[in-house]
Amino acid sequence: MSFHDNIRDQELTFIGKQKMFFVASAPLQKDGHINLSPKGSDSFRVLSPNRVIYMDRVGSGNETSAHLLENGRITFMFCSFEGPPNILRLYGKGETILPTDERWAELSALFPVRLSNRQIIMADIYLVQNSCGYSVPLYDYAGEREHAQKWEDKKGYEGLEQYKKDKNRVSLDGLPTALF
Repeated sequence: MSFHDNIRDQELTFIGKQKMFFVASAPLQKDGHINLSPKGSDSFRVLSPNRVIYMDRVGSGNETSAHLLENGRITFMFCSFEGPPNILRLYGKGETILPTDERWAELSALFPVRLSNRQIIMADIYLVQNSCGYSVPLYDYAGEREHAQKWEDKKGYEGLEQYKKDKNRVSLDGLPTALF
């Protein structure tokens, strides 16, 4: 196991090869729900050795946004499912950037345009951890699923906006999200 205070070239290369990553956040309350979400679809970018972003799409919940609004804590994890074993964790303090934010235009241009692009999660990374990953099994990448794109096309803009109002206002623990 090794620790660093920034993302080095070898971590940048590793991140660039991964097809998915995981995001973890948690509320401050001791009985609150810890959130752990898989992400993919070319949605992660490293802006600098200590700053990362990902495009967050409309989904069934909005836990990360609520937790960041409350306490800012966020962890990203990348696992090597092919090639040499490795687990990479990025620990940071994050924030939610909405389409109304002046930074949105510049940052959202780094990602594919999708109707379901909801918000950008930005994090300042203060600790980078590499560990062995010996127990992570090998998997072959078969491609992206089409379900999310079909779902967003079926919903349309108004349907997605209503879905956010109905499902993305508060976390499981009743914390408000940055959307409203």
